[in-house]
Amino acid sequence: MKIEESTIVETNDFKVIIYPASRALTAKEVKEITEKLYDFLPTWNAHGKGLTSSFKIDHKQFIIITVDEEKVQASGCSMDSLNGLMREIEEEYQLGIFDRMKACYKENGEVKTMKLTDFRTAVRNGEISEEVEVFDFSKDTYVNYLSDFLLPFKRSWAGFIK
Repeated sequence: MKIEESTIVETNDFKVIIYPASRALTAKEVKEITEKLYDFLPTWNAHGKGLTSSFKIDHKQFIIITVDEEKVQASGCSMDSLNGLMREIEEEYQLGIFDRMKACYKENGEVKTMKLTDFRTAVRNGEISEEVEVFDFSKDTYVNYLSDFLLPFKRSWAGFIK
């Protein structure tokens, strides 16, 4: 079969930083955080060189930052400045975005968040169905984020809980 037209789009595999909130953001919070990120990202740099970056707020709960490191890599100092902004956001809105000891999952179309220890206990006790989808905020590239950020329970890290 001859391919007449390609729908494949070549992209760089951007670095991804995921900041998972412990709760859904309100519309007002989304607007205000969006404004803060719009102000910050165009000035974000590594050793005086501008970083090509973007963001989105996914499921009203996850702040996703992408950076194209093909030309300029994010340095320790640039990550410190991003984390500084995110700490300000954390303090202002009390989102728990630096608490990695939580589990987020989607059940009946709703995102739910639990302490990781409580989630493990609930899974072991059969209180959480294996029909849920589980978020994995350890993804570090955009391609991995697109394909594996939200997975069926059995394909996720949660499927290994015994």
